[in-house]
Amino acid sequence: MANKFYGPLGFNTGTVESPANSGVFVNKIVEKPYYGDILQNSRQLNEQTTVNPVLSVSNRISIVADAYANENIFAIRYIKWMGSLWEVQNVLVQAPRLILTLGGVYNGPTP
Repeated sequence: MANKFYGPLGFNTGTVESPANSGVFVNKIVEKPYYGDILQNSRQLNEQTTVNPVLSVSNRISIVADAYANENIFAIRYIKWMGSLWEVQNVLVQAPRLILTLGGVYNGPTP
């Protein structure tokens, strides 16, 4: 039996001018909650290429997609799982689900 998932996905909806800095444009992120299953749970610690080790995961999470997720597959940037934000590196469409493959920690903009 697969472990269950519930949490937000972050979608990049375009760029907007920063209210703090006129003339500076930033990505606008929208979060939407989704239910799903954890298909694969693994981690990797890469110590060879940097001074500080880089943690990445190869987890696969299957979410039940709604119309918004299906129409904005290209805009999915991250998923919140286990208290951290993780980059979504790959999205596989298996209607009515999306299979998300996670990578490293996401450090980009949030809402």
